Amino acid sequence: MKFCLACQHPYNDTVWKCPVCGDVPAERGGFLAFAPALAAQNDGFNPETFRHYAAVEAGHFWFVARNDILRDRMQRHFSGAKNILEIGCGTGFVLADTRSTFPAARLSGSDIYTEGLGFAKQRVTSAFLFQMDACHIPFRDEFDLIGAYDVLEHIEDDRAALGQIYQACQPGGGVIFTVPQHRWLWSSTDDYAHHKRRYTRAELLDKVGGAGFKVEYVGSFVSLLLPVMLASRLSQKSAQAEDRMDAGFKIGKLANRLLGAVMKLERWLIARGVSFPLGGTLLLVARRTA
Repeated sequence: MKFCLACQHPYNDTVWKCPVCGDVPAERGGFLAFAPALAAQNDGFNPETFRHYAAVEAGHFWFVARNDILRDRMQRHFSGAKNILEIGCGTGFVLADTRSTFPAARLSGSDIYTEGLGFAKQRVTSAFLFQMDACHIPFRDEFDLIGAYDVLEHIEDDRAALGQIYQACQPGGGVIFTVPQHRWLWSSTDDYAHHKRRYTRAELLDKVGGAGFKVEYVGSFVSLLLPVMLASRLSQKSAQAEDRMDAGFKIGKLANRLLGAVMKLERWLIARGVSFPLGGTLLLVARRTA
């Protein structure tokens, strides 16, 4: 169900025009924009970063491993999903894998920046892509799966966003979140990425539960590589590379293959029920009860 952000009226229609107040969303960069002012404002984030990410994601061990682990969770918890939204889809790398996993599903992707949506459109031509603020979602009771992968840490009021995600989710549907974990891992990489926080497990459980969701799974990954990640963080300097690309994504081919092999082992262990208490990323699955 669509939800008018101007007059707070829910409605069912094939077009985006509120039958009560007549409000029509703006357009920016060829995409519907529900928060166009925010698309042009940020806290220092450079939208050009999307171009850099699009160039490295498909071959980088971390992005590939995250897709594999997310796919396992989607198939385990939401195998029958028919209407899926990814919030903060960026360049569409996860969205494209979601399309492969659910070829018949209705797929939507949003981002606060339209610059990333152009890359996403190239990767997933069949998806409905739009710009929005996650704290003001123009849907109610709509999706049976909503994903936000390394997104919540960018949102100042993450409780407000979780409340909106709950309302946009169908009763019986659910969510998958990934967030950076452990405050003691904070480094210049987090500053560069404009993170607001790194989560503790207790904090994420409290906020997701407070929004009304019932948690079905929570676990860590990038766990076997945590010592390597910690050493990398401790060695970082505040100055960034000239092209502003996160140094963690600039690794040699051999190192990338070795790290990828370790992540394949970790994925295998997680799929067989191994639960890691520590890890660079926290993954949570929860459901809106019917």
